[in-house]
Amino acid sequence: MSSKKRKVLDDLEQPGRKSQAAPASQQSLNVAASDDAHFRHLYDRELDFKQLAEKDVDFAAVLQENGHLDFTEPKAVMQLTKTLLSLDFNLKLELPDDRLCPPVPNRHNYILWLKELVDTSSYEPPGRPACGLDIGTGASCIYPLLGTTQRPSWRFVATDIDEKSLQYARENVALNHLEDRIIVLGRQPEDTLIPLRGRENEKVIHIDFTMMNPPFYESEDDMLSSAQSKVRPPHSACTGAPVEMVCEGGEIAHISRMLEESLVLKEEVQWYTSMLGKASSVETLVDKLKANGIDNYAITEFIQGNKTRRWALGWSFGPMRPAEHVARVKTSGWKKVSPPVLAIEVLSLHPGRSIDHAITRINEVMRSLELLSWNWDTDARKGTGRTRENVWSRASRRKKMRDQSTSFSVLSSAAPGSDPVQCRLGFDVAVEMGVPTTTVTVHWREGHDAVMFESLGGFLQGKLKDLR
Repeated sequence: MSSKKRKVLDDLEQPGRKSQAAPASQQSLNVAASDDAHFRHLYDRELDFKQLAEKDVDFAAVLQENGHLDFTEPKAVMQLTKTLLSLDFNLKLELPDDRLCPPVPNRHNYILWLKELVDTSSYEPPGRPACGLDIGTGASCIYPLLGTTQRPSWRFVATDIDEKSLQYARENVALNHLEDRIIVLGRQPEDTLIPLRGRENEKVIHIDFTMMNPPFYESEDDMLSSAQSKVRPPHSACTGAPVEMVCEGGEIAHISRMLEESLVLKEEVQWYTSMLGKASSVETLVDKLKANGIDNYAITEFIQGNKTRRWALGWSFGPMRPAEHVARVKTSGWKKVSPPVLAIEVLSLHPGRSIDHAITRINEVMRSLELLSWNWDTDARKGTGRTRENVWSRASRRKKMRDQSTSFSVLSSAAPGSDPVQCRLGFDVAVEMGVPTTTVTVHWREGHDAVMFESLGGFLQGKLKDLR
């Protein structure tokens, strides 16, 4: 391995390390907090092509006189991608004519979800340093480019098996002066998807999350028959090469391969994620997660306009849980495959009722329990608690009385070799101001025991019910 590559890998292993392109850690967190709202709402509305043409002469050159864009024309589609990256992210891009040209809003949606997945599954403030792995980055290297632009504290490893895509990916990283935050690694088809172990990188890379957009099709015949079966022509030109569109077994096989690797690596990576092109694949893969005892997972649906739908699946072996809106699709059709409930409303205050009584009661109740910790944030109107066991049930209270009547402490009953203060459940209790109703909600933050979390929700509902 060259000394230059070794230096970049070492930098990636230390995501908080300062460099010319990355500001200090606290500065990065401030940037993340202030910019996230801007990026979150970038493509809430349909694109205004006339407005884009006024801002970019290159886009004006491919726009039709009636203000429409011909999405069946590869040159027009590629220019739209370049224009959006330039105007919205200050990024430059060069692509060959025979490789996939990524739709920016769709790719941006994946990054938005990943930011919330990483942010909400940690007790640290949003924007914490992280290193992502983009498997099959393609010629554009778009995910690392978008990710590092939106998160100054993020770094990426980008891999691919196609030499032409690797060449353009490296050029795009250099074009945007991101060589010290993105490394592009060439891989062989027989290599592991996640380069954390073995000969390839000598475990010098630290990875917090993986991401990939695997090929949909199982074979070139499958791809051709799919195109021929469509009654109407596609909405957009496809310039992808077979290496980008096809893999044996399709997306299910490719994601299953990452699942098998994750069963070995486990908590060496916090989140393993992938985009999916078929809704049916989600149920198949969730069944595989459950069969392997994985209960901490997240599902989302990306909707761009009325034509394109994609899905994403992520799973973790760690105890930190993402937020409800990040992990669970709200539509009824997804109930069967959704992860356990992550938020329980325990009180709904009628309009005009003061929240002060609710806040006082919440703190009184929590401080009466033998929790590992309880901290109330007055400004956020939110408290965070952690516990090693169910300390609110009647059985727990009876056990406490028995322990107090003996010479043994509660902790002395722990099994030999176990950690007596290990957290089994972490949670937030939040007073959420709304119009016209204010609610108190308990959020599951940490742990694997869904029954214990639901028990806490029921306990709090009982303690607060007279405040309605």
